[in-house]
Amino acid sequence: MTARPRLALPRPHRDDLRIAVCGLLGGLLVWALGLRNNTPLADLPQWLVLVALTAMSTAELLRRSAPRTALITATAALALDVCTGGLIITILMFTDVVYAAVLYGSPATARRVPVISILLTVAATIVPVAVLRDPRALLLGIGVGVITTAPAWTGVIIREHRNAARAARLEAEQTALLAEMDRTQAVVAERARMARELHDMVANHLSAIAIHSTAAQSIDDPAATREALGVIRENSVQGLAEMRRLIGLLRDAKDPGATAEAQATPTLDGLDALLRQARTNGASSGLTFTLQDDRQDGRQDEREDGAARLPAPVELAAYRIVQESLTNALKHAAPGEVAVRIAYAPGGPLTVSVTSPFGDRPGPRAPGSGAGLVGMRERIALLDGEFEAGPEGLGDRKTWRVRATLPVREEEEER
Repeated sequence: MTARPRLALPRPHRDDLRIAVCGLLGGLLVWALGLRNNTPLADLPQWLVLVALTAMSTAELLRRSAPRTALITATAALALDVCTGGLIITILMFTDVVYAAVLYGSPATARRVPVISILLTVAATIVPVAVLRDPRALLLGIGVGVITTAPAWTGVIIREHRNAARAARLEAEQTALLAEMDRTQAVVAERARMARELHDMVANHLSAIAIHSTAAQSIDDPAATREALGVIRENSVQGLAEMRRLIGLLRDAKDPGATAEAQATPTLDGLDALLRQARTNGASSGLTFTLQDDRQDGRQDEREDGAARLPAPVELAAYRIVQESLTNALKHAAPGEVAVRIAYAPGGPLTVSVTSPFGDRPGPRAPGSGAGLVGMRERIALLDGEFEAGPEGLGDRKTWRVRATLPVREEEEER
């Protein structure tokens, strides 16, 4: 036979316990001195005033843990106290219970108690005056208002201040959380951007070094070896320069040298140099490189060299796409022509297309990580553009084509 669970009474707060004990001891002292508020309303035993005092002290124990029960108990205790002559300590504890019921009670209790207290005050003012027709009866309404309405609305004010403080604290925590999330996202985005920059800047040079070092090891020809070492040295120097520029981006912006290096952002004006480097790196692989720049067609706002003005983020993304596509061609393309085409018309997007021969190979000329296509897709996605890469055609005319469409916004273009 299982035992029934016993009803657990709420445990009083230590401050409530202190208030109840002090109220009980103070009431006993006042009673012992014979200090009463008025004469008893009925011929009742004098010890009932102590019952009312004890009940009110019990209500004080529950003022925080069970405010509604405490208010009901205190109301009954006050009624008994008034009928037996009354103690000032009992009335004071009742005002505290009313205040606590509004402050710690449920939202419904906090709304109803002030309204009920106003109604009781109005009734205690109007009814005695109407019955007794004596202006002194107004004192009864004032007394009821002091012990009910005043503590109730004091509790309302304190509760509203606490709710406002709690809402402000919650808003501050949410703001801090959002700021931390923004900071984390910014760090992740910056790390991804630096990873793309590092890959695009260094992969091209390291791929050329790997290809020509392999050729130098496999070909027993002093002239070819010297040529390969020259290409390796050139790519090493350029790779170090790119690394220094990347380090400049990571330095403190207060460093003048870092600021100057960070401003040296590649643009489409560097495509000719990029193609020359690709021709040097791909000469031993049977690759040729061509560039078709159609940015001048119908363009009125041009630079002195005739090339169209485009926003810096668009030019940087286009440059990196061409650079990564040429690096992939050096690694994977079959011997043949690698064609680069840049097209732009006023009011339209910038189009970048790189086509390279696609053939069956036993493996790449240099190892790769597969991050090139991912980086290109990320760059295009950041500019709300379109990207596609894959094989086209059939048989001997099969090619690998990379095509990117970068939107050029008018407000950015005017800058």
